[in-house]
Amino acid sequence: MGAYSTISDNELLQLLKESDHAAYTEIYHRYFYLLYTNAYKKLRDEEQAKDIIQDLFATLWFKREHDLPNTNLAGYLFTALRNKIFDLFAHQQVASKYIDSLQDYLSTHTSVPTDHLVRENELKAYIEKAIQALPPKMKCIFEMSRKENLCHKEIAERLNVSENNISKQVNNALRVLKTKLGIIIYLYFLMKL
Repeated sequence: MGAYSTISDNELLQLLKESDHAAYTEIYHRYFYLLYTNAYKKLRDEEQAKDIIQDLFATLWFKREHDLPNTNLAGYLFTALRNKIFDLFAHQQVASKYIDSLQDYLSTHTSVPTDHLVRENELKAYIEKAIQALPPKMKCIFEMSRKENLCHKEIAERLNVSENNISKQVNNALRVLKTKLGIIIYLYFLMKL
């Protein structure tokens, strides 16, 4: 069968079910413009219309062996297109509602961050006070590790000491802070590793 353009839709469907690429290509060429025109009338967006048609033909290929009808290819394609457009509209409505609810939340919940910021600032001040109470060398190494985000090797090079020494100093600082600040603050520092 060399001339697929003369084959009926029902025969093309049967060939498509047998994974015939040429039949798929003929269906694409036969129906693309009609489906695209229909989609564009509903969507009024060229790119969305093209995308939805491409998705429809991809679905047609993936469902070729199981979910295709035996007759009425045109009816199947136009129904599938209508359903994809409905799905797109439903998705857009959900996205729009989500954005609206997010904007409503942001406009009505301005006081919540203030209380959170106050508590966060108090916690930071308490942590900073505990860090300042560390022995000078340990404090310096700890601040380079946590505040400047330097790795142990970089700190060791800057201070001209061994990497092992830096590792011990950081671990000792964490142990001291854990004792002073409790497990919650200790976990806070571990998360910054």
